[in-house]
Amino acid sequence: MEIEELALPGLWLIKQKRIGDSRGYFEELYKKTVYTALGVRTDFVQDNLSFSGKGVVRGMHYQVAPHAQAKLVRVLKGRVIDVVADIRPASPTFGKVIQIELSEDNGHQLLVPEGFAHGFEAIEDTLFIYKCSAEYNKQAEGGIRYNCPTLAIDWQTQHPIVSDKDSLLPTLQEVGKQGLVFWR
Repeated sequence: MEIEELALPGLWLIKQKRIGDSRGYFEELYKKTVYTALGVRTDFVQDNLSFSGKGVVRGMHYQVAPHAQAKLVRVLKGRVIDVVADIRPASPTFGKVIQIELSEDNGHQLLVPEGFAHGFEAIEDTLFIYKCSAEYNKQAEGGIRYNCPTLAIDWQTQHPIVSDKDSLLPTLQEVGKQGLVFWR
């Protein structure tokens, strides 16, 4: 396994090791001792699975403290452009965005810490799985509109398929005026 810190401090790309032969392959998706040895000290308490058809955009989602979530995200089947935005007001990278391809073929995982908004675009029909460090809490959920001009996310599709809920989310500037606390 390789782990690489990306341009947003705390955001890690994890490249899993696959053992394969003519029958297919095997890989460990998560082993706490290995992640702890790499410096990942997050306890995960909930696993989620979503299916998204080609062209679906989900996000940008987060939960506020005391229910803020770190996420370990991965594609089981298909391919996405995964998008993470730093929404920690005191961070030197506040409002910066990282986009990275996650796919069944590359097997990469992304560790998204608390204080980041997360979303993705399905480039093809996709099964997406992720671990969360806190359980879902409806009162703590938040989001930033997928087409927020401040984030200026470069979605690949001309006509994304977005839920009504996600299309009505506020912009980053509107969220900032609320003075929310994103991490513990």
